[in-house]
Amino acid sequence: MNITTNKIAVSIKDKTIFENINIALEGNKLIAITGKSGCGKTTLLNCLGLIQEIGKGSIFIDGKNTGIWKDKDKTKFWHESASFIYQDYGIIDNESVFYNITLSKDRRTYKESEKILSLVGLEGRGKDQASVLSGGEKQRLGIARAIYKKAKVIFADEPTASLDTKNREMVVELLKSRRDSGTLIILATHDDRLIAECDEIVDMELIKNRI
Repeated sequence: MNITTNKIAVSIKDKTIFENINIALEGNKLIAITGKSGCGKTTLLNCLGLIQEIGKGSIFIDGKNTGIWKDKDKTKFWHESASFIYQDYGIIDNESVFYNITLSKDRRTYKESEKILSLVGLEGRGKDQASVLSGGEKQRLGIARAIYKKAKVIFADEPTASLDTKNREMVVELLKSRRDSGTLIILATHDDRLIAECDEIVDMELIKNRI
């Protein structure tokens, strides 16, 4: 999957977050969006994931102008191609781990889900309620969901924030394995150790200052 932008701009409550942003992101890469707090990392990530509306410019996904997409087209993209791993985990706490992976209560999905849970270090936890998982476990559950749906692109906001060393290293290795399987992974992060593992860096300060 390829995502490119053409002179996109975002303003929130009359404040310009960024403008005239041109980037090209290609599949099979781990890409970090970096910059100081408040620079617009998460906003850009959300724009690329079609969650945040842009004020100007265009975003193209595999060459298709998403500006003309209707809600059903965006929903299809989210459902079939994209997966999100955000700081609030995006986990449904009052549902089981199995449900959070498949978004289905069909028991026929359990066997495949068990295999995926073993990949992310959560074997045997499928029937547990998601609310009992730790922060690191919820991050890995988000990755399990991306693996299950065979996401072509993963959007992750600070995926290693507040994790201990063991969980951090596991999350990084899981993201790299997804990259090696052909997934485009776009991260908003200030974690220097994670940035060092990435194939490309989108520095918000640099791209905001381009003419």
